[in-house]
Amino acid sequence: MRAIVATSLLAGVLLAVCAPPAAADPDVGPRGEAFQHGNTAGVRLTNSQIGLSGNGLGGKSDGYRIPQPCWYEPNLGAEDMRRLQVQERKQAVEAGVDYDVDIEKYSSKLGEKGRWWGVAYDAGNPEGPSCAAGREPLVWVPEGTTPAGGITLQQLMQIARAALTVPEPKIKLSPDAKSYVNLPTWVWLDGAETAPRSVTATLPGVMSATVTATPGSITIHPGTDDKDRAIVYKGGCGTTGKPYVKGADKGDADPPCGVRYLRASIDQPRKVYTLTVTSVWNVVGNGNQGGQAVPFQYDPIQVSATRDVPVGEVQTIVKE
Repeated sequence: MRAIVATSLLAGVLLAVCAPPAAADPDVGPRGEAFQHGNTAGVRLTNSQIGLSGNGLGGKSDGYRIPQPCWYEPNLGAEDMRRLQVQERKQAVEAGVDYDVDIEKYSSKLGEKGRWWGVAYDAGNPEGPSCAAGREPLVWVPEGTTPAGGITLQQLMQIARAALTVPEPKIKLSPDAKSYVNLPTWVWLDGAETAPRSVTATLPGVMSATVTATPGSITIHPGTDDKDRAIVYKGGCGTTGKPYVKGADKGDADPPCGVRYLRASIDQPRKVYTLTVTSVWNVVGNGNQGGQAVPFQYDPIQVSATRDVPVGEVQTIVKE
């Protein structure tokens, strides 16, 4: 699960927190993982006014990172910023803390049209803090202009994409506990969600961007690349696989979505085949700035889960 945190610029107000759960025991039941190893799964918007919403928060991340982990956002006008700086200096003096800020810097902009823009960053990206540290905390921007490094609609879309998650696949098999050589094994996703998942990132009063993931397909890897050991059936898998129905395998028919193991797993590591099911979600984006819609295209999200499948061999005694 992703951890998603947003804080407002200078005020330090915590907007939302979605803390990750404790990690599950990897040796208990099916195991889930994202394909992009080594990436921090999460978005932690720091010093930002961007809000995140949608049903795509809190599922399985694929580790997507924002290419540029820091940016400038519009903040306070000249009068409000000077008032804030004076107030913070007063509070610091009363607390006996040094507050080395040039108030004249903010006073000089009084009466001018424009806003102060502040640097924000993604603390979920290891490069986010250092990116922000290399920039001026606040820059004055005349009305109708954007500073170098100011947030763009494409960057806002990337933030929504980084926050987007999908449900973790939960593999269901029939037979469930153990399979046998030449016995068809049906494969599907238990309780799979088929509704689209989306996340909207909004910079209030400026622009918004929505990224939506829609189930596309599932793929099955039986745990061996040896075609003499397993046959995979995928013609009827669709987006979630085909649940087994009693009597559907009458006559030892091939499953519409599943695998038939041709050799026992006794000689495999841990004496099982490790079956992998990958759920593929197609991703599109749509941004809106100044009433103009802008489409974006992203690579699919791929998340996988594994399941140990012990395969036995039925011994037959032939009498002459």
